Amino acid sequence: MHNSSTTPKLGRGQPMPVVGAPPKERLFCRYTGLPFTRITLWHGCILLVTLLLMASGAAAATQTDELSVLGTLIKWTPLLFQGFLLNLLMSALAMGIGTAIGVFLGLAQISLMPPVRTSSWLLTQLLRNSPWLVTLFYVMYLIPFEFEVFGVLVIMPDWVKATFGLSLPVLANVSEIVRGGIQSIPETQWEASTSLAFSRKQTLWMIVIPQCLKRMLPPWMNLYAIVTMATVLGNIVGVSEALTLTRDILASEAKTDMLLPMYGYILVFFFLYIYPISRLTIYLERKWTVKG
Repeated sequence: MHNSSTTPKLGRGQPMPVVGAPPKERLFCRYTGLPFTRITLWHGCILLVTLLLMASGAAAATQTDELSVLGTLIKWTPLLFQGFLLNLLMSALAMGIGTAIGVFLGLAQISLMPPVRTSSWLLTQLLRNSPWLVTLFYVMYLIPFEFEVFGVLVIMPDWVKATFGLSLPVLANVSEIVRGGIQSIPETQWEASTSLAFSRKQTLWMIVIPQCLKRMLPPWMNLYAIVTMATVLGNIVGVSEALTLTRDILASEAKTDMLLPMYGYILVFFFLYIYPISRLTIYLERKWTVKG
């Protein structure tokens, strides 16, 4: 029988309570504590409209046809795309090198041997809390531009040295992702595995790591998006990536009205590539969030 005394009554003019799906919670990165910024398709539309307005304004300021600005952008698109591909190659290699070393560095942080655990923690903190640009300069001056291997002269291109410089902060962040992912597994699973005669190595690779992978993937993808955006730092150390080529094109065109449209064009390149990664990261973070 329904008890009417326990049912709250609404007064006149009082708003009805909302019944249905709970409000969406704002997502925070588990490892950095920073909130994920929701980037919608409207941001891309606003970016494109801004680019077109800049192009129109530049054409009107110089009393030239709008197509001249757009035509200049189209003319230089193959070269800019070539530079953008170098940005993507640098980011992929930096993530590959950083992930391969960072996984072992993260495993060393949970080692039972104090010297290994302490030294890996110190290296991780040193690289993770150093400015990326300072690390990049340090590597660029530390690695020679050519050296001999078994009598063969090997020339080291600037973009290879820059890629190695970007991989250093990557490996430190991957190390923290691995350490945090492993330590997020409840201690009871380690104890249960030990009671079933599993060794520590077997527990780690057969029970803990498979559960950690889906927890590590969203922050790893977020790190990849950050590294891709950071590859434009190669412009400062002389790498012929997209931003360097943009500057060279502006110098060759000698048109001040092309300044904003050209940089906006590069902005669109990066946005179109990173936006799907950002959306996929948010989707996976929601799907694999551990509740409770």
